[in-house]
Amino acid sequence: MNEKNIDLHSKTPTMAQQKGHTGNPNGRPKGKPNKVTQTMRGWLTAVIEKNRKQMERDLKSLDPKDRLQILEKLMQYVIPKQQAIKPEIDFSMMSDKQLDYIIAQLAGGILNDDDDDETEQTTD
Repeated sequence: MNEKNIDLHSKTPTMAQQKGHTGNPNGRPKGKPNKVTQTMRGWLTAVIEKNRKQMERDLKSLDPKDRLQILEKLMQYVIPKQQAIKPEIDFSMMSDKQLDYIIAQLAGGILNDDDDDETEQTTD
């Protein structure tokens, strides 16, 4: 036994390597699951495959509201979630002509929206 790695008086065990250093400088490739995650996924997939028909029967036996709640929870694992996209526009990189065009388009839209509101009010 290596006595350098055991400190009986310390509350925390000493590490074989210094903190922040690893025997594998490249580390695990990005996106590759660790072994436990990979094993659990495989096991869970096997359980679902073996019990698929029973799970379908169980879902059918639920009230419609409860069935929809379960299906909604399961969908997050199948359908990717939509993320809000925030456009980033660097106005400092645009020419005066481009900026004038954008301003005209915005002003035209605002004026057209106001005109639509007036038309709606007069037709009611």
